[in-house]
Amino acid sequence: MNASEGLWSHLTGGALFWLTLTLVVYTIVDRLSLLARRNPLANPVLHSVWVIGTILVVSGTPYETYFDGAYFIHFLLGPATVALALPLYENRRVVLRSLVPIVAALAVGSAATIGSVIVCAAIFDLPAMITISSLPKSATSGVAMGISQSVGGDASLTAIIVVATGIAGAVMATPLLNFLRITDRRARGFALGLAAHGVGTARAFQVHPLTGTFAGVGMSLNGLLTAVLVPLAASLIGG
Repeated sequence: MNASEGLWSHLTGGALFWLTLTLVVYTIVDRLSLLARRNPLANPVLHSVWVIGTILVVSGTPYETYFDGAYFIHFLLGPATVALALPLYENRRVVLRSLVPIVAALAVGSAATIGSVIVCAAIFDLPAMITISSLPKSATSGVAMGISQSVGGDASLTAIIVVATGIAGAVMATPLLNFLRITDRRARGFALGLAAHGVGTARAFQVHPLTGTFAGVGMSLNGLLTAVLVPLAASLIGG
């Protein structure tokens, strides 16, 4: 092993290296996203994933090593989710006035996210394990992994599907909602949070604070309802 390889191994073996790399990469792609006027295709999460993934593959670094370094960011997902209560409180009157459509949209939307998995599984003849692991795809990762594990799914597979769902939703939501001529910020935000959880909510806050608030409401309520509906759907699949 030459000196440069030894130095690289020393650096990448430390947790601080991967934490710093993750923050630097995200800061750069977020800046580029800002320069692109927050174009959906310039989503910072999407580009952070492939950039860091490429670095891991090229360097031959196991994911476990990377995760040990970036765990602190994973830990902050919990406090970040709780922090969504602040804009919710600030806009509580607007949210309460929209309570009836929120409940109706939640029931239809949550059922649709789970139903779409069942339909796709039937069309493509997917194994039961993959189907069950995909059922909570629109819940935020911590909730989805817990639900998946409780019904016999693969939590790691669920995490991958959840991230992919969030990124796809954040990229596709704006052009799709524009195409459907849905202009109400509340409806746009709620749909994005319900379908694309935390990644979609982050995107919604980039668009407008009210859009982000309703995205947070959609994400939170969908997590609760998903915890009820997924076990029922899983029992039907397993049975």
